Amino acid sequence: MRLLWTYVVGSLVLGAQTTATNTTKDFTKHVNIFIGTEGPVPGTSYNSGNVFPGVSLPFGAVKVGIDTTRYIFTFSADAGYTPDGNVTGITMLHESGTGGAPTYGLIPQMPLTTLEGVNVLDNLTYMQSRVTEDVASVGYYKTQLQNGVTAEMGASMHAGMMRYTYPQDANGRFILVDLSHFLPSTGRKEHWYSNGQLERSDDGSRYTGYGVYREGWAWGGDFRVYFCAQFDSTPSQVQLFSGKATDPYWPNATDVKPTFTNQTWIKGGTVGYQYADRIGALFEFPSDVTTLRSKVGISWVSTDKACQFHDEIPHWDLEAVSDAAKDTWNSKVFSKIDVTTTNETQLEMFYTAMYHSHLLPSNRTGENPNWVSEEPYYDDFYTIWDTFRCLHPLLTLIQPKAQTEIVRALIDIWRFERFMPDGRSHNVNGRVQGGSNSDNVLADAYVKGLREGINWKDGYAAMKTNAELQPYNNFDSEDPTGSTKEGRGALQDWKQYGYVTPARGRCLSKTVEYSLNDFSLSQVAKGEAPEEVVTYLNRSAGWQKTWVADVTSLNFTGFLAPMYPNGSYQDYDPLSCDACEWSSISYEGVPFEYSWTIPFDMETLISLMGGEEKAESRLDTMFIPGLTRSNQGGNSIGSTIFNPGNEPSFMTPFLYNYFPRRQHKSVQRSREVVDQYYNIGRSGIPGNDDAGSMSSWLAWNMIGLYPVVTQPVYLILSPRFENIIMRLGDGGPILKIKATGLDEGAYIQSLKVNGQTWNKSWISHDDIVRPDGQDSSLEFELGANQTAWDTGDIPPSPGHVTI
Repeated sequence: MRLLWTYVVGSLVLGAQTTATNTTKDFTKHVNIFIGTEGPVPGTSYNSGNVFPGVSLPFGAVKVGIDTTRYIFTFSADAGYTPDGNVTGITMLHESGTGGAPTYGLIPQMPLTTLEGVNVLDNLTYMQSRVTEDVASVGYYKTQLQNGVTAEMGASMHAGMMRYTYPQDANGRFILVDLSHFLPSTGRKEHWYSNGQLERSDDGSRYTGYGVYREGWAWGGDFRVYFCAQFDSTPSQVQLFSGKATDPYWPNATDVKPTFTNQTWIKGGTVGYQYADRIGALFEFPSDVTTLRSKVGISWVSTDKACQFHDEIPHWDLEAVSDAAKDTWNSKVFSKIDVTTTNETQLEMFYTAMYHSHLLPSNRTGENPNWVSEEPYYDDFYTIWDTFRCLHPLLTLIQPKAQTEIVRALIDIWRFERFMPDGRSHNVNGRVQGGSNSDNVLADAYVKGLREGINWKDGYAAMKTNAELQPYNNFDSEDPTGSTKEGRGALQDWKQYGYVTPARGRCLSKTVEYSLNDFSLSQVAKGEAPEEVVTYLNRSAGWQKTWVADVTSLNFTGFLAPMYPNGSYQDYDPLSCDACEWSSISYEGVPFEYSWTIPFDMETLISLMGGEEKAESRLDTMFIPGLTRSNQGGNSIGSTIFNPGNEPSFMTPFLYNYFPRRQHKSVQRSREVVDQYYNIGRSGIPGNDDAGSMSSWLAWNMIGLYPVVTQPVYLILSPRFENIIMRLGDGGPILKIKATGLDEGAYIQSLKVNGQTWNKSWISHDDIVRPDGQDSSLEFELGANQTAWDTGDIPPSPGHVTI
């Protein structure tokens, strides 16, 4: 019997109002907003975590922050921020932790003190360096510009608030609004401005309208973002402007000049025209205005709704906005896991990881412009390929309401668009990096008992669509062999051969991922379509068809291989996949790594590797420095085959739990990886945070558990804190984790689960979310000795199939 999460189902609009929630403990002081904003080279964002350091509520519909320039084409300012770039605007929409290419950086304001030498269509003429380091905390951001302006920011769920302080001796006090502003990139993945409309009030204190944009990393056609802005002071002059369509980041190459008008409205062009004029507005304020405040509401539905969102901030008190945000984060997120330790560094690492794990996806319930539905709506899945392993299992455990809403949103997208997304932004599905990993998210929620409000008949039908319906080929230039928009682009191979052939991009990694996807279907089919369990369980063994026993690497024999339809295989090196990109044999991981990614059938995998002794030795080899031959650029961290900077390696350090009496080696690897690659510096995340994927991985490690996604199973590691109180949902039971002996060592000497002596290296979901609704407990006795305490059953292999 499984405990089904129950609660009053409704839209999770966390902290939409600025009314403060009383909390007794402030966890926000432990959050370092700038962790993950720099790369290994101090002062630059190359190879950084690309996290968003601006202001947002949990799953916030707006994310308010600065946008900065970058001049090196090998990387982009994916979240808007770079430590060394010049500020080009403060915008309302951002992603966090993403690689690939930037998305958003839309609906800007830019404070200026002079128009001398300024071309309002050329941000290189008005961009500003920063004179001091930016200041940020939960709910607040401040930057000080070279022109003397201090800009501070706060946010509610759908609106941003800015406070600009101008120097007393400023020549002027201007706010520039260039509606064509977006975060730049290169090639087809770059956003583009298409069109827009802007209207101001007669006195100029309010302006409304919409911008039309297209493409970006997810691709897709035109989409509209509506806005409604209000100043707390009346400008002395307002001029609207327009200019010919061009790249707003290099307009000096085409000598574009603005045309100004005193009209109260302006349009870029006829509706639907993608190369309309760039438009904007220039507001000048009187000399006695030294502090200027602005609110900007954002809607994907209408300007009226954008204006209504001003009700979320019914005053001009930025401190009150920031305090309300802190209260929301404390009550809705940080208090879910209350840890006890005197180690301030670990507190900072943990609660920053929790913060990053609650920025995406964006909760846009009630803000879907494409269909009317009573279901919740979430956007900005960037991407589920990254987040299904750690982020969603974390939400399932501590935020079951939010995770239920996310599952319902995924299913609703299927109802109207035929496929659930793997990646999705600005209401468009795309891009798929491997399998149909929404299947894994749904299966994980299903086996852990999320039921209320979810139509699981439709959920299973959505999964079956991924498993049975070939999506049309969108001929992605990076991999034209199959769809990268949605679904399984190589499904025809999978259904015909039971694996993906080298005729398709990422054939080896897709084979592994499709196997897990079909295992996910078998898990949900147990309750929704029992007659189909065997079909999908057998299909999940497709990875075994590509296992070649005579391939050798580093003195180990037997690996996954790129397999042709006739059973022969392409010549390859298990330690290499060239750039490991869209057209490679495997994606963001070498075959040596992917040969470990079979969590649903470790029994068969260990057998194919030659048994426990040889498999354990091979696993040890993953962590030997100097063996990597990967050439993945920013997606490869360190010199081991195990790649701490990318998701395919997430579970590898903990696979020792599948070997009897070897759990201590998982603890060893967990400690080594965290201590070497994570810290409280600005480069404290090893690679792109990927919408909280890396951060949620860190949180699990510090808690001392690791989720085996699509199974109601958690591998036991070792907690970093003396006491942990986890609140499992709103008003739900509590999991208490107690660790004694931490000062002596990290290794388990003994363990009790719910008061009973425990000898297994894993626990089930029912052990901590108990069917009777009682609280649960894990009591660790830790020490320096690597004891073989785990003499019980190894974790299950529910997908075990012999072919």
